[in-house]
Amino acid sequence: MTKKRILITGAAGFLGSHLCDRFIAEGMHVIAMDNLITGDKRNIEHLFGREDFEYYHHDVSQFVHVKGELDYILHFASPASPIDYLRIPIQTLKVGSLGTHNLLGLAKAKNARILVASTSEVYGDPLVHPQSEDYWGNVNPVGPRGVYDEAKRFQEAITMAYHTYHGLETRIARIFNTYGPRMRLNDGRVLPAFIGQALRGEDLTVFGDGTQTRSFCFVDDLIDGIYRLLMSDYALPVNLGNPDEITINEFAEEIIRLTGTQQKIIHHPLPVDDPKQRQPDITLARKELNWSPKVQRKEGLAITYQYFSRLSKEDLYKDIEGKKF
Repeated sequence: MTKKRILITGAAGFLGSHLCDRFIAEGMHVIAMDNLITGDKRNIEHLFGREDFEYYHHDVSQFVHVKGELDYILHFASPASPIDYLRIPIQTLKVGSLGTHNLLGLAKAKNARILVASTSEVYGDPLVHPQSEDYWGNVNPVGPRGVYDEAKRFQEAITMAYHTYHGLETRIARIFNTYGPRMRLNDGRVLPAFIGQALRGEDLTVFGDGTQTRSFCFVDDLIDGIYRLLMSDYALPVNLGNPDEITINEFAEEIIRLTGTQQKIIHHPLPVDDPKQRQPDITLARKELNWSPKVQRKEGLAITYQYFSRLSKEDLYKDIEGKKF
């Protein structure tokens, strides 16, 4: 029997690499694509040499061509942390607009089903709590986070346009904070930032007064949600995340207990437009996908800490541009 073929963009990134593993495990032939602007080829090198895996170094903001039939496309190519999209704002906008357009065109040409990775950032600094899919958001389009927020909002709009106008089979995942092995330690997001600071013996930096909240979903749960959404018949956006909400101060204390370190918590000013609350309403995912997170934060953090603690000293002291601290 011929294997189903799936294109995964952003395949060398945190989520993309786990998706490669999952869809190979599901018996598919995976075509991985990444330009490595924020991805790391080491995340997928264990798959090189397999007959059911191929990798292409390519920027999807340029024309995308894939030989042969294609059944599915997962569009996960995008910078995904503030430190990334503040450094490369134009590329962030292009991959969310031009890149999405290219991949929707490819999906149309191949008659393939496409799932795009949207984000909880489409809700901005929300005035509704928790956030459900029918909330339109509170986004500053010209603020420092606007390049990411608006790229993803445009991505959703053009995806739905292809669905309604061309009849394309599309899926939209609004992904909330996700963590686990293969995250970049110094990508600026709070979980790897705290663990990295603890491993380096530094004080933990909390922005603002620490009462802002986040909800963290372990990567295995998120990947299962993506798989279920792709295989579903639901075309409108679906929140995927863990509704177990925690303040940043409480989270910092958890990391200190986890790592057994004696670091203090220090406070810096809150970045512009940083959301004060973030908690997904996953009622729709439960109903349409029969999905909800299974991994408790204590278990997921232990696995993640073990991964980070095995990193080399060079990786531990690199920032996003490869410079020493």
